[in-house]
Formats: sequence, structure tokens, C-alpha cells
Amino acid sequence: MNFLDKLEHPIYGIAGETADRLGVQAYAVGGVVRDIFLNRESKDIDIVVVGSGIELATAVASAISPNIHVNVYKNFGTAQFAYKDAVVEFVGARKESYRPDSRKPIVEDGTLEDDQNRRDFTINALAISLNGNTKGLLIDSFGGIKDIQDKIIRTPLDPDITFSDDPLRMMRAVRFATQLNFTILDRTFQAIQDNAKRLEIISKERIVDELNKILLSPTPSKGIILLEKSGLLAQFLPELLALKGVESIDGKKHKDNFFHTLEVVDKIRMVSNNIWLLWAALLHDIAKPRTKRYNPQVGWTFHGHEVLGARMADRIFKNLRLPVNEKLKYVKKLISLHLRPIALVEDQITDSAVRRLLFDAGDDIDDLMMLCEADVTSKNQRKVQLYLDNFAKVRVKLKEIEEKDRLRNWQPPISGELIMQTFGLSPSREVGIIKTAIREAILDGIIENDYNAAMELMLKEGEKLGLTLNNR
Repeated sequence: MNFLDKLEHPIYGIAGETADRLGVQAYAVGGVVRDIFLNRESKDIDIVVVGSGIELATAVASAISPNIHVNVYKNFGTAQFAYKDAVVEFVGARKESYRPDSRKPIVEDGTLEDDQNRRDFTINALAISLNGNTKGLLIDSFGGIKDIQDKIIRTPLDPDITFSDDPLRMMRAVRFATQLNFTILDRTFQAIQDNAKRLEIISKERIVDELNKILLSPTPSKGIILLEKSGLLAQFLPELLALKGVESIDGKKHKDNFFHTLEVVDKIRMVSNNIWLLWAALLHDIAKPRTKRYNPQVGWTFHGHEVLGARMADRIFKNLRLPVNEKLKYVKKLISLHLRPIALVEDQITDSAVRRLLFDAGDDIDDLMMLCEADVTSKNQRKVQLYLDNFAKVRVKLKEIEEKDRLRNWQPPISGELIMQTFGLSPSREVGIIKTAIREAILDGIIENDYNAAMELMLKEGEKLGLTLNNR
């Protein structure tokens, strides 16, 4: 069978003709070949040449158009360019060796066999010849096609060596197993367990990149459980492991917050691909182990876990080199507010409480409600339905208040600058008192959310404080 017919992108034909002209052998390799057999679209194209990848890339780009810009990475012997909605990377076939303290390989020129030997998994060690006498031939040296059929993740060579050489491959094994719903072969998984501590030589950025792909998989919990069982999770997110387990006193026990968290993450993934909402779900109960108390009258409590959890997110994000900007603020906001909607229901839904929730959540109110609904994981279906019905009432009330009072991302109608100008003040305690009085009056529904009502109250509050108008 001529497998070149399965490669639909025009770059393969051009690369094959150019390789023939240069007298070298070129192959499509890796994920793009694997995805043919998985019926998945692949945007990234990898071409290996037994020779210079940079030379072939430059010649192929010239054959297409003089306007194509080729990015050359001489230290790695690679080059890439964008062409027809794909990123095409060219690399010379190579063999690699590693030092114990680094995942950066010592690279030498090699054969196609050498290049396939260095691949992480059999399903990624597939190649299709693009030119010469073998044009269209599928090269499957390690049974990768059968492993795709059997839904198995395993390494081409000794997994201990594969993972010790480049520990990031252990995260990739879990990621592929999760994305593709494959099983990691027992011997391969054992090697991950044996080498888990080697993950310490990998940068946090690379680890998080794989973790994010796991979170964006159809069922993230599968990957997180594999990370936990393999010992990998303990290397970079031990706080999540602390959620595991159930404690019982006087016959009263709490749920396993680790598996509850995974269920929440899965439910969020079913309705959203917002990676930061998934992070909020992953960390929403992260402080429960530290706030857990037993009260003989009420059982287990976790008072304040939402407040402490938001603070813990700070340290976790910094440790994992996650962005400590608006993304962190968003995650912390959802963690700190995730108990508020259910408290609204339990305390009866008042306009004032809904206004305050809208004021605090702003544009993130819809994501917060999604998180709260996903947080309902009871096995008692009657209880689940009751909670969801109550959340539906909260949503209706939110819509009513938003339409009436316009409080989403609300800015007070009276600014601190106007207060200072009106009373001839500099920044002071009095300015804060007046601003707070106006905000609270609007949130409590005492005055309308408009300039005139706020201005009238400002003057009254100023009079109470003994302030005089600035007549300049």
C-alpha cells in the first residue's frame, strides 16, 4: 500500500521531489503519521531527512515561494516554516545520548533507525518515506500500528532508559493515555513509578504544559489518577494529594475530597475548554485538609477553606511558574466565591445578596455558577436535583438584578476624585467613608445605581462628617 496517499498536505509531495533533487532520503514521522491511523487532524508536520534538515527546509521553502520565512535553529539542526495552515519542521536524522543531570541530549548525526530509536513511544515511532525507491512505504519498526489498534502506550526501547534519559516523557505517557483513552503497558508504567523522582530535572513550565493538555483531555480525571498512582503528582503538586482519604469519628465521615475534585474537573471539562476555569475547579477545595475540624454536634467542617484556598493558589501558581497576572486573579476569585451561591439559597435569595455577588464576581459570574453547579457531586440524586433547582433560581435572580441594576463589573457613579473636588479634600479617611456609604446604599437597594441618587447621598454623608462644599 502506498501510504503517501494518506498524507493529504501538499508539502509532502514538494518535500519528496526536493529530497530527490538533493539526493537525500526524507520521511514524514511522528504524530502526523500516528494520527492517520487515529483519524485525527494534525496541524504540526515533522519531516526527518537522512542529512541536513536545515538544507532541505531551505530548499523546500525556495521551491514553494521566495517569500516564505524559514526559522533556523542551528544548535538543534532543525528548521521550520508555516505553509497552508500547518507548521512544518525539518530535522536531520539523529541519535542521542544523555547526561544524568539533564534532559538535553548530546546529538550526533544518525540513520532513520537511530532516529526511530530515540522516539518516546511506539505510536510516535512511525515513518512514511517521501521519496526514492521506498516512496510511500510505511516503516513501523516497533509495532506501533498494533499498539494503536490495541490502545497501548509503550516505549520502543527499555522504558527505564527512555524515562531516565528524558523524564518529561513520563508526563507525555500520561497525557497520551488520557487524550487517546489508551492504557500504559504495565512494564512501562512500572518504569514511570521507578523514575518518578527524575521529574525534578524538568522545568516547571514543561511539566505544566503537559498537565494543561491532560486537563483539556475529554476525561481529565483519568490522567490525574495516573499521575497520582505513578508518583508523578507528588513531584509537582503535593497539595492535591493531601485531599486524598476519608476520616471517620463516631461513625461520621467526610467524602474523599481528592476524588470529589476530580469529578468536579470532569464536569467542568464537559461544558468548557477554559483552562483557567479548569484550574479553579482543580484547586477549589485545595485548603480543605488544612481547615478540616470535627465537631460532635455537626460532624466534619472546613470553615474558611475558600479563603485559605485562594491564598494557597498564589503559592501554587508561583511554584509551577503559572502566570501570576489576571489569570491567577480569576482563579483566586472563583475559589474564594465558590460557596457564595449556595449560601444565597440557604439564607433565602435577597436582592441585596445577589447585588453583592454580582459586584464581587463581575464578568466571571457565569463561570462561577458553572463551577458551583459542577461542585454538586452527591450520590443522592434527589439532593443533587434540589441543589441544581436552587442554583437555577439564583441564575434567574442574577439575570433580573443585572437587567435592573447593571452591577456586572460595576463602577460607582461617584468617583473619589469627584468627592475630593466637591469638598476640597485630599486623599483621606473621609473620602473612603463616603465612597463606602454610596456603594453599600446601592448594593442594599436603598438608592438607585445612578449619578443623581449617588450625588444626593454624597452631599448628605459629607454633611454628617461636617464637611463644607468647595466653592472655588
